[in-house]
Amino acid sequence: MNNTTFDVLVVGELNVDLILNKLNTLPALGKEILAKDMTFVLGSSAAIFACNLSTLGAAVTFAGKIGNDMFGHKVLSELSSKGVDTSGIVYSRTAGTGISIAFSHEQERAMITYPGAMEELSMADITDATLANARHLHVSSVFLQPALKPDLCRLFARAKMLGLTTSLDPQWDPAEQWDIDLPTLLPHVDVFLPNIAELCAFTGGNSVSSCLQTISAYANIVAVKHGEAGAYVWDGHSLFHQPSFKQTDIADCIGAGDSFNAGFISQYIRNRSLRQCAEYAALAGAINTTAPGGTTAFHSLDTFHAIAIQKFNYLPA
Repeated sequence: MNNTTFDVLVVGELNVDLILNKLNTLPALGKEILAKDMTFVLGSSAAIFACNLSTLGAAVTFAGKIGNDMFGHKVLSELSSKGVDTSGIVYSRTAGTGISIAFSHEQERAMITYPGAMEELSMADITDATLANARHLHVSSVFLQPALKPDLCRLFARAKMLGLTTSLDPQWDPAEQWDIDLPTLLPHVDVFLPNIAELCAFTGGNSVSSCLQTISAYANIVAVKHGEAGAYVWDGHSLFHQPSFKQTDIADCIGAGDSFNAGFISQYIRNRSLRQCAEYAALAGAINTTAPGGTTAFHSLDTFHAIAIQKFNYLPA
């Protein structure tokens, strides 16, 4: 693995986001409301993670599927502008590029997504050569990728056999079936990155500790995002709490969890301690909220450091 070209291979969904901000309330059936602000940006959990991880200094490549349309061209342009390699992204012959419409009200949001080409990405699109060209595999939003989900365990097992470290953010299951075989999958996942709602849905627990008790026999590192409460990290033996970085001037929270992941993995692949990974992740998630959308605050590493100092009186190492 010493001759790999990339630090991280990201496998995931690709779409654009239309974000409607500054609503008086969230939409209700039969009623029309107005948004005071609108942003059209690169979306998708995996793409936001890839862009922000690249900004934080990692060499990132992406495997995904888009439509041959204006939205797909924007996806490629935005990823490339952030330094993400797009040679592993392929065009669908039948579907358009996915789009999510996000309604953001204070710190709450509602979303509608057209999946499009992201539903077609499968194991066949990810070769051993692609895997072996990276040191770490990250997969996101498995429930939005029905062609990939049945082979998820095999994909992670292949990555581990080839010597990669791995991470997974499952994201929410729109069908709320949560039909992933965690006892088979998680032994191949070095860092599991759910939020608290997702972890509770998977396990049937009602707290971080009760959920971890359910998966402790087969999970490795688990970093649980818990919004304003921060995060909880379990190393296989003990649990610690990472407080959030507080600030009051929040643009929106879209992509904050993905930025948390980017911060965590940017340090994990540098062999930093889990406490350092968690602290940097919390910082990245907080910096995300200082600008609309998932990538705006990550204009450059210098910008990231400037916001860290100005907003949080924190100078990253």
